[in-house]
Amino acid sequence: MTVTTRMLQPEDRQQWEQLYKGYAAFYGVPMTEETLEQVWQWIFSEEQPYFCLVAVNNEQLLTGLMHFRAMQSPLRGSWAGFLDDLFVSPDARGSGTVDALFKALEQSAADKGWPFVRWITAENNYRGQAAYDKVADRTRWVTYQMPAG
Repeated sequence: MTVTTRMLQPEDRQQWEQLYKGYAAFYGVPMTEETLEQVWQWIFSEEQPYFCLVAVNNEQLLTGLMHFRAMQSPLRGSWAGFLDDLFVSPDARGSGTVDALFKALEQSAADKGWPFVRWITAENNYRGQAAYDKVADRTRWVTYQMPAG
């Protein structure tokens, strides 16, 4: 299977929704129409840049997605990248899709002048971590999350 990557296009909405619902299901997070609409608006907003790379197979079907954005890196006094979501359709895993997406992300980050892209993953996402260990350095940082209110 040949895999190419490109930025998400408005005509990709239905396939993107299916992939994103698969991502939410993987993490056990309910996906609502409101959430889908909000993320879609972020991707196509010019005011708050939010990006989505997609992987496309030779049948022109979307097989993976990557949502990412700019973030400030105060210690460096510069912008860097943050990868929020990565999902590859189960039937496309092992096809080179994730490698193609990371290569495209690396190029996009370089084009934007970001010194790095950072992300977090679930502690038990062993398959994902095996892929990440091939393209990135595991950091020493532990993530915490505090509820507001």
